[in-house]
Amino acid sequence: MFLQRIANRGIRLGTLFDRAAARYPANPVILDHELDIAPERGRRLTLTEIADLVDDFASRLWSLRIRPGDHVVVHKSDAFDISLLACATARIGAIPVMLSPKLDGATVAALLGRVDRPYLLTDQAKLEKELPAEVFDLSERVLLAAGEYEGAVPLASLAGVARVRPVTMPPDHPTMVTHTSGTTGLPKLALHTGRTFQARYRPQSLVVGAAVRRREPIAIHVSFVHSRMYTAMPISVLQGHPLVILRDDDEENVAALFARVRPGFIEAHPNTFLRWEPLADDPREPLANVKYFSSTFDAIHPRTVQRMLSASRRDLPLFAQAYGQSEVGPIAARTYTRARGADADGRCVGRPFPGMTDVRVVSRDGRTPTRTSPGHIEVRSDGRIITYLGEHERWRKQVNGGWWRMGDVGYLSKWGCLHLLDREIDEIDGVDSTLEVEDRLFDRLPDLIEVIIVPSPEGRPVPVVCTRHDVPLDEAAWRAATADLPAMEPPLHWRLEDLPQTATTKIKRREIVEMLKSGHGVGPEGEGT
Repeated sequence: MFLQRIANRGIRLGTLFDRAAARYPANPVILDHELDIAPERGRRLTLTEIADLVDDFASRLWSLRIRPGDHVVVHKSDAFDISLLACATARIGAIPVMLSPKLDGATVAALLGRVDRPYLLTDQAKLEKELPAEVFDLSERVLLAAGEYEGAVPLASLAGVARVRPVTMPPDHPTMVTHTSGTTGLPKLALHTGRTFQARYRPQSLVVGAAVRRREPIAIHVSFVHSRMYTAMPISVLQGHPLVILRDDDEENVAALFARVRPGFIEAHPNTFLRWEPLADDPREPLANVKYFSSTFDAIHPRTVQRMLSASRRDLPLFAQAYGQSEVGPIAARTYTRARGADADGRCVGRPFPGMTDVRVVSRDGRTPTRTSPGHIEVRSDGRIITYLGEHERWRKQVNGGWWRMGDVGYLSKWGCLHLLDREIDEIDGVDSTLEVEDRLFDRLPDLIEVIIVPSPEGRPVPVVCTRHDVPLDEAAWRAATADLPAMEPPLHWRLEDLPQTATTKIKRREIVEMLKSGHGVGPEGEGT
């Protein structure tokens, strides 16, 4: 789209922190953990120190004869240095392939096979506890961000190598590979260029620039391997905001940190905001200074939106929900206010960004798509990936004359608002929208912290519910809450930690379906509820 193309020179991740440090050398990056590659640096670093770390580790990678165009798979224990190592890889023109720390060893091995003998950057803990021995055969060389392991090269052993100048790659050259959520099977490897990343950066950058004052802290709790991290991070540091990076979403730890730092902007996964609902009642008021809440990964429940907005003491705080996908970036967005929060239609995910993205809904039955007859959602954006690595034909099947099929169903209202009803594969006969039913249950049952409606082996809707602190589900309240909803099977009460999740905390619905088929249906005390 034309506004994404103007002066688009590519995102240049390799020199990101050099450019940020040149403008704001003393601006802090505040962490809730130590970096595995540099634990001695502590939890508060300046942009200048971060830039030096990226330069240092880029030079260490270069000394191992990693060169422009080479692939470096980054799969290590969870920490912000995952993102710094990605920037270091890009700095020498190599292509970082980002694999979530949450992926199991067999999945990592399968994805390594798709990349064709890349370098593997991991750590001792991953090799000892999770990764199969075959990763050595699948990799050109195995490198360690931390620890020691026979046959692998510790990056710590390369300290003091000569620094090398950054390599500037053309904007249409591959700059990073991220993976899809894997909610429907083995994750796909999404190939981004510098230009496609910059295209999806632009609408988000405009929003942040208008939303919060420079120097206000921006807090980010996003998977370190997700494409969103590599647009959110540049926006923050290049606009002069102190950056707060969270690995942990534990509400007590987050409350203590936010009470001290007072972020003005928070970016997080929808399920993270849901878990942070108790922060609205915390006497330290950790969310009091937040002007703008942002979530771009999945549908968010209106109850959660209202809880966040009620916790802010700012005038007219906003909650922005963006609709998008790893393959295309943000496509449409809407904002909520205190006055229009919980009562707003949660299935309306907003409108496209003018001049940057576009949306259409294609009929599935020859009729105009409506709520009762939804169509295929298709989108356009210059932020779209250029292929799935090793699966180009699979990528081609989702491209329709420049439009990208999202795999979701919905409709456009007469006002042009996109309404998302379901993923195509999650539709259940007799239920217009499982997402809408879930929204209503959240609004009516405050103890719920998760509810997922999936089909039983016989095709009937089954609600799988989780409650805060695993308190028993109030059966009378459940009956009252579901009286006007489509008929469902009795709820299954599970622990939240028993639900299979992606790197961005999405619930893997298809895996729950398979669990039900295999007879899994126990609650916190080992009985169905």
